[in-house]
Amino acid sequence: MKQITSAQNPFIKSLVLLQEKSKARKQSGTFLIEGQREIELAVKGGFEIETILFLPDLISESQIIKLTHKAVALIEISKEVYQKLAYRDTTEGILAIAKTKSLRLSDLKLSKKPLILVAEAPEKPGNIGAMLRTADAANIDAVIIANPKSDMYNPNIVRSSVGCLFTNQIATGTTQEIIDFLKQNNINIYAATLQNSTSYHTQDYNKPTALVVGTEATGLSEEWRDNATQNIIIPMQGEIDSMNVSVAAAILIFEAKRQRKFE
Repeated sequence: MKQITSAQNPFIKSLVLLQEKSKARKQSGTFLIEGQREIELAVKGGFEIETILFLPDLISESQIIKLTHKAVALIEISKEVYQKLAYRDTTEGILAIAKTKSLRLSDLKLSKKPLILVAEAPEKPGNIGAMLRTADAANIDAVIIANPKSDMYNPNIVRSSVGCLFTNQIATGTTQEIIDFLKQNNINIYAATLQNSTSYHTQDYNKPTALVVGTEATGLSEEWRDNATQNIIIPMQGEIDSMNVSVAAAILIFEAKRQRKFE
């Protein structure tokens, strides 16, 4: 079995780039996954694991096979190397190199009455991770990111989603591409915006539905407001006029699920 003990090893340096640079992830078509649960969910979600790097003092080969369900290339690494690559303070001693998946709208497989979350240009990986966790909890059909600010395999998104990056159907595209996709599939668009809107709980989400949220700073672009089936608003009773985008998304998603009797 191959062993790497130096953080200056060229292969390890390439993995550091994979963590730090979107360009490196796009060029190689790979990304890093850290943690046993995340790797297990990635395997369950159909992601191909190329290589496992592990600390033999913390995890055994037999445990790795249980996670991956098959033999994969294994590399023993030293604590120094692991600390160079790992993002977390807690140590599980395992990282995986996985192949990225296509995030094309055309690859989405939708139910007859889909419920979709669309987030336009979310800036913070933590918010994206939180929305993915909510999407998983509600078991919605898909999460679509419009005009993404970073690629979905950013390690901060992988980490903040606690594996829900792998349990949701995800696609990306421009705002216009997504609007066209939703209209072609006869999916009603409910845009969360202050302008010309009505209270979110007055609408019927029992039909094919896309719930669209924007950033706290700028809200949704005019294209969404103009193309929405209905603009909706979450009534605010305090001093501020907006809330965290992941919180707003959760409120809307679970209202739709409530109306659908959590089906």
